[in-house]
Amino acid sequence: MATATTPKTPRARLAAAAPQVQPLVKPSAKLADKGIVPPEAPASKTPVAEAAAAVGKALGKAARPAKAVKPAKAAKTGKPAKAEKTEKTQKLEKTAKADRAEKDKVEKSKKPKLVRDSFTIPKDEYAVLEALKARAVQAGAPAKKSELLRAGIAALAAMPEAAFVAALAAVPAIKTGRPAKA
Repeated sequence: MATATTPKTPRARLAAAAPQVQPLVKPSAKLADKGIVPPEAPASKTPVAEAAAAVGKALGKAARPAKAVKPAKAAKTGKPAKAEKTEKTQKLEKTAKADRAEKDKVEKSKKPKLVRDSFTIPKDEYAVLEALKARAVQAGAPAKKSELLRAGIAALAAMPEAAFVAALAAVPAIKTGRPAKA
């Protein structure tokens, strides 16, 4: 004697619990399969056509089956319009790319290459650097340490030889390299 087992998955349980439904087939379709077609229901009419015929009879008009409307075909020309458009857009894109490349070259030539470097500076001179940063903020033009150093280099470069040598003599020489760990 076979016992019924309950399905383990929820989907299987739902499928087992659902009543078995026979597919709905019209009797005329069954008869048409056997080669017997009743005279009042031709096999070629669809439910939509049957409804249209019923409406037509109610209005007193002859029932005609509905014709499917086909979309109009586009007129053919010598050259396809898409090909012309793509050729034009390709030419425009090429000129635009060339213009962008020229602008990029100009911008790249304007930008200087940056060099990263490190240096050793005494604490009191570093404090002066911080004081100059605070002074720039108070003046309404905040600046970074690197900007202050570059401004100092520009000022030194603009000095005459005598003033430049005097400024170098005022700065004491220090031992280069990393400071010893305290």
